[in-house]
Amino acid sequence: MSPSISELILPDEAATARLAAALAAALRPGDTIALSGDLGAGKSTLARHVLKALGWPGEVPSPTFTLVQPYEELPVPVWHCDLYRLESPAEADALGLFETDAALLIEWPERLGPRLPASALHLHLAGSGDAPRRLTWRAPPAWETRWPPILPA
Repeated sequence: MSPSISELILPDEAATARLAAALAAALRPGDTIALSGDLGAGKSTLARHVLKALGWPGEVPSPTFTLVQPYEELPVPVWHCDLYRLESPAEADALGLFETDAALLIEWPERLGPRLPASALHLHLAGSGDAPRRLTWRAPPAWETRWPPILPA
């Protein structure tokens, strides 16, 4: 069965937070969420809302410079990754991404090339500034009973 592809308009940050809460509720250890989109499209914002929905009480810094920010204390351990600065997929090996049972929220997943797991849920955000965001996704079979979520109004 081929992955399903669909879309959703997120008119404001509150809608992004509701989507993130639904994603957090569906997240399991070992899952990979591939967050793609241009600079300023809302990848980090979505990741921050997922972490808050999982119960993270503190700030959620961008992992742009650290590349990986672990949140092991959550009900579902999460590694928030920003791979923008990787120059080749092989550089990911040093990060241990494929040696953890934590769920991975990966910004700039295209930097992994073919190393991105086939079971990853692909979320693509388009838009910037205060404009609504357009979310498109490709959900592999591993996600077909968990995605897309039914979002509360």
